[in-house]
Order: sequence, then structure tokens, then C-alpha cells
Amino acid sequence: MKETQQFICNQVQQNGWEEIVLRDQQTNFSATILPAGGAVLNKLEVVHRGQTYNLIEGFEDAADWRANNTKGCKGSKLSPFVCRLNNSTYEWLGYKYTCDKYVLNGHAIHGILYDAAHQLEFSESNNFYAACKMYYSYKGTNPGYPFPYDMNVRYKLESEGRLTITTTVHNRGGKAIPLADGWHPYFKIGETIDTASLQINAKMQLEFNQDLIPTGETVDDLRWYKGGKLKDVFLDNSYLLQQRDPQPHATLSDESVGLAIHFYPERSYPILQVYTPPHRKSIAIENLSAAPDAFNNEIGLITLQPGDSYDFRTMIRVDSF
Repeated sequence: MKETQQFICNQVQQNGWEEIVLRDQQTNFSATILPAGGAVLNKLEVVHRGQTYNLIEGFEDAADWRANNTKGCKGSKLSPFVCRLNNSTYEWLGYKYTCDKYVLNGHAIHGILYDAAHQLEFSESNNFYAACKMYYSYKGTNPGYPFPYDMNVRYKLESEGRLTITTTVHNRGGKAIPLADGWHPYFKIGETIDTASLQINAKMQLEFNQDLIPTGETVDDLRWYKGGKLKDVFLDNSYLLQQRDPQPHATLSDESVGLAIHFYPERSYPILQVYTPPHRKSIAIENLSAAPDAFNNEIGLITLQPGDSYDFRTMIRVDSF
């Protein structure tokens, strides 16, 4: 009898578009990715106590994404800048640019590739992992960011509830470009985050002004270093990770359900943005390579030279207790 391969990768046409499903057949732990929906992670499913939990607040189908992808930017890829860009403007190499693809309260937010349709470059599976890699070539068409670059996004699902996400950016132009990278996923475990706890390896956060733009200062914040309950807590903050601390650098857990989500960002993601939406059904836990408004304040800003590449990597692990 032929042995069943542990991991599989399926390309499925459903819900109005193509979905890529990576699955561990031994445990049914799976990840669903949407190439045409900005390469977002739309589902992260685990079977626990006989019930399937989707740990991502995503989209029902392609129509839902088209209608609502900018409402909270669920799962969006943040590139080439993260969070807010002050007054939608910045200066680079002596020129001033206005980047206003998506503006909220006067400030451009979440970059320009949050709705970019990616192409599937390859998928593979074996007894050790299932993976897929997607590709998008930005041609520099937005006047606010006229710098061409390529972006690859790779998802790799492995045993023990692990999902690694690697983004590689390659400068295809003839000039150095400003760059930051991040993700905007919303995680959920129970019916509400009020039953959940959060732990972050951070003792400081960036100080924001009233428009959520960093002032350049930091604020001591020890609330989450040893972990605490999220009930009645409202957050929209950038935490500076203590990267010398042992991993994971953050954990979202819910004792009432018995599940935990652990976050293992590499040094390419030194900042963790945490946001609690008003509906409190989920929480955005965002790996960032740089601070909000990095094109102006240069906190974590990467200068990518012509022909050079840069990797950003984080890993999520789900376990039960």
C-alpha cells in the first residue's frame, strides 16, 4: 500500500478566485492564501478538541474582498511603507513625493501593494512541508513611489503547527529606494478577544502624536512583557521588540479555548504593531520592519541599492494546551 504523503498543496478555484491551500494531512493544520487578493493569508485552521478553528479574520469570497479590502486592510501586505505616512508626503534623494493611493484622515496608510494581484510562481509538497511562492513586479507606476521593484512572498507550512512567511524585495531600478515591509493580519481564537491574553517581549513602545505618527520618542510600557488580559483594553501601538530575548517574541492565547498563537519574527521585523478593532472579534498583530512614517523619521528605514535584495521573515506556531 502506498504511504500517504504528509503535506499537500492544492490550487482550488472557489469563492470567485484561486485559493492555495497548504495542509498537514496528519493533523489537518492548514493555511489558505489568496494570490489575487494581495497574497494574503486568509485562513489558518487547526483542529482542536474535535472542532476546526480558523485563527484568521479573513474574507468570505472575492466579492467580499473587492468590497472591503481597505476596511481594516485585513491581512494586507504593507509595502513599500508601513502604517501611516505623515501628510502622505516624503522627500527622497532631493525630490518630494506625494503617495496617496489610500488616505485616511490626511495620511497615506498601508503602502501601495495591499491590493496587488500576485502570480503563483511555484508550489511544492512532500513529507516535510508544503509551500508556495508568489510573485509581483511593481513597475513604479504610482507617482508617489516611482521606483520599480519585485516582490516574492513564500509560505511554508510544517509540522507542529508552524507557518513561515518570507518576503523578498529586489530593487529593479537604477536608484537606491526607501523601503519598509510588514503585514496586517487579524488573529482570533475565541468569540471575542476579551477572553484572550497577550504577551510581548517588549518594554517600550513608540510615542505617537494624536494622528498616530511617531514623535521620535519612546514610552516605557511593561504591561505585556509578562503577559496580561485583553479585556477592556484598546490598543493601536508600536512595540519595540527585545530581540535578544528568547523566542517567541509574542503570544496570543485563550485559556477558555485552550489554544495559543506564538510569533517568531526574525531580526528583519524589530517592531510589533498591535491594534484592537472596535468589534473586538480579533486583534491585528503586525510584524513591521520599520516604524510608521519611516520614510520621514527613518526609524528602521532600509535603503535598498540598485540590484540588491532584502529578506523579511517571520514564523507563526499554533499549539493547544
